[in-house]
Amino acid sequence: MKNPYEVLGVAATASSADIQKAYRRLAKKLHPDLNPGDKAAEDKFKEAAGAYDLLSDAEKRKRFDAGEIDATGAERPQHHFYRDFAASDHGHPYTDSSGFADFMDEDDALAELLRRSERARANRRGQDMHYRLPIDFAESIMGANKRLTLPDGGTLDVTIPPGLVDGQVLRLRGKGAPGTGKGGHGDALIEVEVLPDPRFTREGDDISLELPVSLSEAVLGGRIRVPTPTGEVTMTVPKGSNTGTTLRLKGKGAPRRGGGHGDQLVKLKVVLPKPPDPELEAFVSSWDKGKAFNPREDSTS
Repeated sequence: MKNPYEVLGVAATASSADIQKAYRRLAKKLHPDLNPGDKAAEDKFKEAAGAYDLLSDAEKRKRFDAGEIDATGAERPQHHFYRDFAASDHGHPYTDSSGFADFMDEDDALAELLRRSERARANRRGQDMHYRLPIDFAESIMGANKRLTLPDGGTLDVTIPPGLVDGQVLRLRGKGAPGTGKGGHGDALIEVEVLPDPRFTREGDDISLELPVSLSEAVLGGRIRVPTPTGEVTMTVPKGSNTGTTLRLKGKGAPRRGGGHGDQLVKLKVVLPKPPDPELEAFVSSWDKGKAFNPREDSTS
């Protein structure tokens, strides 16, 4: 800690009134309640408060001037500002009226601010608590009711709205940590993790699916079963479908914010039988038109 006289900007011969006046001037400028979020100002205020704590005590000041104690007053830690500050439940100076008693006889803006700050701290709202909740892909589309187990063994019931996206945060009001005095509970903030499904890919409000089809289904067409997040449906594959042909299931996507649903896009993938079928090989070998067809003709220059 710096020399307390230098911190307050007074001479070693300064009177008690001069020391108090210097401290008041710095407090009005540096107090954390007047500089929210300013770490540099808060650190300087701590230094000023520590210096005033030592110099405002006649005995401490006398022993410091005599060289019997250093600027921290380390031999009396229970009265040292920094240790008190670090041990505070709230991590904030002036958690009760004794911390700013020197200001209470002054009817000025700083004294009133400190009074209000004390009252606010006595009725502080509880902290928000943050949790992470994994859900299935289908649950993110349809919605679900989930139960989250907390680290302390408690539980929270969470309603997943339909159409939720990965990383979205749900707020459960009043389900966080308890406050002090008349301060209410904080909130529980639930970040939802949508687990990937190897079948589906979400693209905005639409869902994509790659679906294997047999050579017969691709050539002749037919009715096949297709998985969706809400269950299987029947879809017609047109005759002559190719790998890459994309069909659309209207309304089988995610809910839209303005109402309705997106679509599910089904991309076909022609798959040959395994192991290779001798009859199919014989047919292709004798299929002259098949041999004459060049599927790469449109891609060549």
